[in-house]
Amino acid sequence: MRVSFSVAVAGASGYAGGEVLRLLLNHPDVRIGALTAHSSAGDRLGVHQPHLPALADRVIEPTSAGTLAGHDVVVLALPHGASGELADALSAHAEGAGPLIIDCGADHRLISAEDWQRFYGSDHAGTWPYGMPELLTGSPEAAHRQREDLRGARRIAVPGCNATAVTLALQPGVAAEIIDPGDIVAALAVGYSGAGKSLKPHLLASEAAGNLQPYGVGGTHRHIPEIAQNLRSASNSAIAPRISFTPMLAPVSRGILATVTAPLTVGDANLVRQVWTEHWEHEPFVDLLPAGTWPSTAAVSGTNRATVQVALDSGAGGAHGRVVAMCALDNLGKGTAGAAIQSMNLALGLPETTGLPTTGVAP
Repeated sequence: MRVSFSVAVAGASGYAGGEVLRLLLNHPDVRIGALTAHSSAGDRLGVHQPHLPALADRVIEPTSAGTLAGHDVVVLALPHGASGELADALSAHAEGAGPLIIDCGADHRLISAEDWQRFYGSDHAGTWPYGMPELLTGSPEAAHRQREDLRGARRIAVPGCNATAVTLALQPGVAAEIIDPGDIVAALAVGYSGAGKSLKPHLLASEAAGNLQPYGVGGTHRHIPEIAQNLRSASNSAIAPRISFTPMLAPVSRGILATVTAPLTVGDANLVRQVWTEHWEHEPFVDLLPAGTWPSTAAVSGTNRATVQVALDSGAGGAHGRVVAMCALDNLGKGTAGAAIQSMNLALGLPETTGLPTTGVAP
């Protein structure tokens, strides 16, 4: 007999909340509880998420600790800065350990309060276990994947989608110490759903169609300290990661294609390929593509799959050239909601892959 866990979703009318619900509808071990939001409270969910007919007649409730309490799991798909206060209220409202709380926002990702204040401009809400099971972490003597720290967790901070793409692209080289982490350059093409549903002029269809728009240029993007934190976690190097990070909105609704380069400390293309192969060969949701095949966003749309490729650019400067590592993922899938469900599975003691698709919907 399967155990059924009740899951409430705050922010159910947004893109991330909608993707969480889409995945939960196909999860055999959960039942969907309260659906809440702020400005859309009182509406039928079908007004905001017409692709979820099974939930279309559910009425969105106001977001409050009282409404969300009493569930086994609460997923917070809220704007950055809104999760900390609600999580505290849920903890105060709960009896015993309370629900497993999964924060899809940024509030609990960063370890450094100084980094949070610098990039987000508010008080740090504290640090929760980081919801990237594939991340290498721990001391050299006790290195392990982050999934070990998620088993039985009661609080989980879901990674940023851009941070996930850059980390999965470059982590093998950082962990094997065959790149110089002090000179990392990352350029990303990002689908418009990554900007949320806010009504801003540059997000209008007339502005987005046929247009590429950079944003967060010049070291200002909020995922920079998170990427550095991840790569520092995966590396034994004394050199602190330094990242030039430039994302660009691309005229697609979903997807991230990250191209990440760094100087190599070895000049052996076969060794580079071996390092990436061995690092990812046992991960259920990260696939190193065959040599000469490049990641594409359409191939991973709607999935929890990330595809990775690596090449050696021997003419790019330096004694050994630069590694070119690429990663494609669905920013709403593996980049957000998929990571939340994958981490939830680990925390609840379920098989990690439960309810998570790897078959895409292209074209």
